[in-house]
Amino acid sequence: MSNWALIIYCGLITYLTRFTMIALIKKEMFNDRIREVLSFVPSAIFPAIIFPAIFINDSGSFQLEDNPKIIAAIIAMVIGIFTRSIIATIFSGLASYWFLIFVI
Repeated sequence: MSNWALIIYCGLITYLTRFTMIALIKKEMFNDRIREVLSFVPSAIFPAIIFPAIFINDSGSFQLEDNPKIIAAIIAMVIGIFTRSIIATIFSGLASYWFLIFVI
């Protein structure tokens, strides 16, 4: 089996397992309490995705000193709190990170 066939096969399996859960479960099955609890899932998953990218370097070790990603994340967080705009948060984080890397 070639690599591309394996990638396509894994993608289809992943898609079908996730799609069946969305398509087969009726929205009426969830009461208000379950919907409220499920509304917190994106907020819980997002830090688990972002924080390793900020605090772990290319070699896999924890890096706090001389890490421009931490400063850029703090700037993006402050902009996000004040503007409540995802686009402004992303652009401010990227711009501050690039400024810290290339200018300073």
